[in-house]
Amino acid sequence: MATRTEITAALDEYLDIGVVADASLNGLQVEGAEEVSRIALAVDASQATIEAAVDADCQFIFVHHGLFWGQQVPLTGVVGQRVRTCFADGLSVYAAHLPLDVHAEVGNNVLLAKRLGARIDGTFGKIGVLASFEEATDIGSVAGRLAGAGCAEPLIWSFGDGEVGRIAVITGRGCSELDAAVDAGADCFVTGEPVHEAYHAARDHGIHCLFGGHYATETFGVRAIGDWLSEQFNIETAWIEHPTGI
Repeated sequence: MATRTEITAALDEYLDIGVVADASLNGLQVEGAEEVSRIALAVDASQATIEAAVDADCQFIFVHHGLFWGQQVPLTGVVGQRVRTCFADGLSVYAAHLPLDVHAEVGNNVLLAKRLGARIDGTFGKIGVLASFEEATDIGSVAGRLAGAGCAEPLIWSFGDGEVGRIAVITGRGCSELDAAVDAGADCFVTGEPVHEAYHAARDHGIHCLFGGHYATETFGVRAIGDWLSEQFNIETAWIEHPTGI
């Protein structure tokens, strides 16, 4: 058993919750019950994941994509329904978007790069991670590793001239940092979802690109936070799986 106050303070400190400017309202977004015996973890705060957390007897849910994104919104419609459910059942909602992506230990970017078998070299752009393989390999092999990490049927843009030695990783939607990946000397850019305008940019730059899915590439950090919370507070956790197919 732990308290909402203790869990929130620990997450704020460990994730350095204000470390990076973000559209997300990071931190505790909805205040539920003070006593917490079980914590849910999910990529997204949706009606489905909130109800699943309640059904799993959780009093606290940690998510990557929260309810509020840097602007005032009326508590009506689907947002109002989600908040009413939280209040009715005493469920706290804690969101960590970019602070989770960039974290050096439990960050989505670092963990995905490691799952691909790469060594972390440093960072690039605003939030990206650079990593290298001990031996350069072909793009098909890297795609196979991505699929093996839980990102089924990755989309491949094979625009590079040769094998892949260095990768640039941004989970989720990272195509806005494609130019930064090129400038950093990456042979392959790995992210979650493609955008139309990035296709010709990648082709003209001559860089391989792999897309493992926005949802799938952002499960790693959330799961790792669950392990960390369990260790810190000796508390039960529940993973809420709700893939979007995107």
